Amino acid sequence: MPVFAGSSHMLHTTRAVVLRTVRHGDRSVVLRSYTEAFGARSYMLRVARRGATSVTPQPLDRLELVVTEDARHEMHTVREWRVERPYQHVRSDHARALVLLFAQEVFHRTLREEASDRELFDLVQLALEEIDSSVDLTHLPLLLLLRLAGPLGFQPQRPTGSVEHFDLREGRFLSARPMHGPCMDGETSRAFAELMRAEAVGERPNISATSRKELLEQLLAYFRMHVEGFGQLRSPEVIHAVLH
Repeated sequence: MPVFAGSSHMLHTTRAVVLRTVRHGDRSVVLRSYTEAFGARSYMLRVARRGATSVTPQPLDRLELVVTEDARHEMHTVREWRVERPYQHVRSDHARALVLLFAQEVFHRTLREEASDRELFDLVQLALEEIDSSVDLTHLPLLLLLRLAGPLGFQPQRPTGSVEHFDLREGRFLSARPMHGPCMDGETSRAFAELMRAEAVGERPNISATSRKELLEQLLAYFRMHVEGFGQLRSPEVIHAVLH
C-alpha cells in the first residue's frame, strides 16, 4: 500500500521474495524480486555496511520493502527493507538449502509478470514455508512444479481414466501413446497421476525414488516446453542425490 506521495513518485510498502541479487558498483545491488503489490520488479538497493561486512538480502529471503515506484523508469528504488519472516531451518540444513536453490532457479525463470498476482505470491510463500518446516522434503520439488503450472497457464488435466501416457505438449493423460510429440512413459505417467491424486486429498504421494527422479526430469521438460527461456536447471542432479 502507498505510504507517502511525492511530487513525481510514490513510496509503497510491499512484501517481496528475492529472486536474485546482482552487484552494481561498490555500493549498490540490483534486487530482482517478486512482490505482492507489483509482481516481478527490479530495484536498486544501496548496500549497508556493518564494519567491513556489507549487508544485503539473500536469494529467496522473505522481505518487507519500502520502495519508490516511478512509472517513468524501469528501475525502481528500495528505500527501506527488513526480513519479514526469517528462516528457522534452511540456513543450517544442507538438504533444505538445496531444495531452496532448486526453488530459486524455478522462480527466477518463471516469475516474470510485472503485475500483482496474489494467488501466485501466496503459492510462492507456501512453497518456501514448506521447504523450511516440512519433515519430509522428498516430494517438494515435484509439488512445487505441479502447483506452479496452473497459475502460469498450463495446468495439467487430471486423469479421468487410463493413465498410460501423459502428453507433455497437450498437458493431458492418454490411454495410448500419441502419434507425435513427447510424452511420459507408463510408469512415470502413473507416478504423476499419483502425485496429483495425493495433492488433491492432502496425502503423502506413494512414489519410489526412481520414479521421483524420472518424474522430476519430465516435469522440467514440461516447463521447458511451456515457459519460454526456461532452459536447463543446474540443481536437479544435486536434488536427486540428496532426496533419494
